Amino acid sequence: MLAYFGIAAAIMCGGIIMTSGILSLVFLVFVSVFMSIMFPTIYGLALKDMGEEAKLASSGLIMAIVGGAFLPKLQASIMDFGDTVNGQEVFGDKIAGNITEIHFSFLLPMICLLFVAFYGMYAYKVTKTKIA
Repeated sequence: MLAYFGIAAAIMCGGIIMTSGILSLVFLVFVSVFMSIMFPTIYGLALKDMGEEAKLASSGLIMAIVGGAFLPKLQASIMDFGDTVNGQEVFGDKIAGNITEIHFSFLLPMICLLFVAFYGMYAYKVTKTKIA
């Protein structure tokens, strides 16, 4: 389920990049819908079969959330890529034709969500292997 939701959220990010207006907003809402199960699922998968080490591992997972605080700053840097310097427009408002920097910046969460999907597939294969 984590892999499917990760892929779906990444596809929604692709929709944000490729569309504009209300449709882009709908895609953005659906990204949140598909992200809803991610943290509890990752938390459960990561702590499964940890035994006594679960306390230390869970604190590490909680601290990893702080790492996610850097991604909005990085995404904002992508959004500001075409801003002006000394009153002169540097790159314009659009990248690659008609895609704005704001829409293009959703490439970063798309990549992150694909990593989550990969983790979901990896965890499924490990669980499937242990059962067999």
